[in-house]
Amino acid sequence: MFSYTGKTALITGASSGIGEAFTHILAARGMNVVLVARSEDKLRALAQQLSEQHGIRADVVPADLCLEGAAPEVYRRTQGLGVPVDLLVNNAGFGTYGGFDTLALEREHEAIMLNVTALVDLTHAFVPVMAERKAGGIINVASIAAFQPLPYHAVYGASKAFVLSFSLALWAEYRKRGVRVVALCPGPTATNFFTVLAAPEMPVMGKRHTPEAVVMAGLRALEQGRPYAVEGRRNAFGAQLTHMTPLALTTRVFARVMHPHKPEAAPGGERSATPLASQSRP
Repeated sequence: MFSYTGKTALITGASSGIGEAFTHILAARGMNVVLVARSEDKLRALAQQLSEQHGIRADVVPADLCLEGAAPEVYRRTQGLGVPVDLLVNNAGFGTYGGFDTLALEREHEAIMLNVTALVDLTHAFVPVMAERKAGGIINVASIAAFQPLPYHAVYGASKAFVLSFSLALWAEYRKRGVRVVALCPGPTATNFFTVLAAPEMPVMGKRHTPEAVVMAGLRALEQGRPYAVEGRRNAFGAQLTHMTPLALTTRVFARVMHPHKPEAAPGGERSATPLASQSRP
């Protein structure tokens, strides 16, 4: 089992969605929390709520993890708080949707910085201390998109495939050194991901599960020492099915399913741009 009471968890993307659900569930289990996100006002309100409801310590470290050097700065500021981090939850992330050539390259770089670089930087900062103590846990939030290429969601899917592969490798490296590593792979979840994505033509396959159900799946995997968790039986079946199907066939199928609807004609006979946006960075 993994011990929660009196320990400290650092959660990125803590101001909403799955990240916020992590804060409430972990605080209810007696964990102190360090909340990381861009929205300082939301974090401070959440920290006060958690402290009052659960009697735990809640610290706030506002940061935009898309920026170069932001993750090391979060680590330095956390060290300044004087609280050892026993559980790192790398949850912050966002995606883009549309034909790769139509998307702003700057936005794709930001997605890679947040989904991949910041996650690696924070893990690299905290894992040595955990390994030295022979105790600790890391939950990296990936996605069922990690199990196959995802046309029109290409950078997002590839970044989550990195998170899955990276987490599995670290699980094997550190499992005998007292550090548990889990790749948490949710399917469609009832968060603001699709709302902020602002792409109503993007298909959503399957029922949207609650953030709380996703968190509980991740914590069960952590407690049991498993390397990854796919929340929901249907999602788990779909993830395994992709390994039994030729990769090219699977990718072509997803290309048809994920293809954006053709944009409607604008006044004057011109076509309007396909709605493209990305999940907000919590």
